[in-house]
Amino acid sequence: MKVGFIGLGIMGRPMCKNVLKAGYDVVAFDMNKAALDDVVAAGAKAAGSAKEVGANCDVLITMLPNSPHVKAVLFNENGAAEGLKAGTTVIDMSSINPVESQSIAAKLAETGVELLDAPVSGGEPKAIDGTISVMVGGKEEIFNKYYDLMKTMAGSVVRVGNVGAGNTTKLANQMIVALNIAALSEAFVLCEKAGVDPQLVFDAIKGGLAGSTVMNAKAPMMISRNFEPGFRIELHIKDLQNALDTSHSINASLPLTAQVMEIMQALKIDGREKKDHAAILNYYEKINNVTVGEKK
Repeated sequence: MKVGFIGLGIMGRPMCKNVLKAGYDVVAFDMNKAALDDVVAAGAKAAGSAKEVGANCDVLITMLPNSPHVKAVLFNENGAAEGLKAGTTVIDMSSINPVESQSIAAKLAETGVELLDAPVSGGEPKAIDGTISVMVGGKEEIFNKYYDLMKTMAGSVVRVGNVGAGNTTKLANQMIVALNIAALSEAFVLCEKAGVDPQLVFDAIKGGLAGSTVMNAKAPMMISRNFEPGFRIELHIKDLQNALDTSHSINASLPLTAQVMEIMQALKIDGREKKDHAAILNYYEKINNVTVGEKK
């Protein structure tokens, strides 16, 4: 099986390397020459265009920032779709609007190409060690055909429905993460204002009902005042915008998501969009005139 890979960013590059480690033949393309050279050194073949990748693979993996980039890579002049043959499959692992995933799938189907929308969760560390979570939308037989390929990059790969379901699941994930971080920030500000040590609060509650993977990951960052990414606020803004756009298109109301989105927009205005989303705490600190954790 020949695998095409387009999109060698902070997530795509280590994911591509894990596919190579599993023994697959990979042809890759990216506008970033240094990233492309890196995966070539790991065993990939370099292509000169997205079209060339499409013409030389049985399955194409894309890992790109947002839906406009996916559509451009596939459908612009010299795009991958010009090279893809009927019977091939695109596995789009980008986090995009699920309505756009369905639109892309319909356009690919016109030429006999299948689509799995398969966004990931876990961030760069899990991309490097091959333990990301993949949530997949698409036909069951196509999912089964490429399960082993996706598993080379992941700790878990779960089909959640038809095309669009993968990205809907990813949006739900991002909503829950954002709201958890905001709730944790509010709680820590309350503790700080009340003169109670947030570290001791964290130690006391992390094993109870309030405890979560989000809390375990982000509370230590908040307390030590480490806001280096991680997962950048600007990327979480993108995901929440996709969630809100999707909700409006299907007549769903997401009031808490909208509120956290505005908190992140305020942080962006303050120039903190490149910081980890744990920096949601900084918004609450600012409006409460308090600093949580170690004082620097």
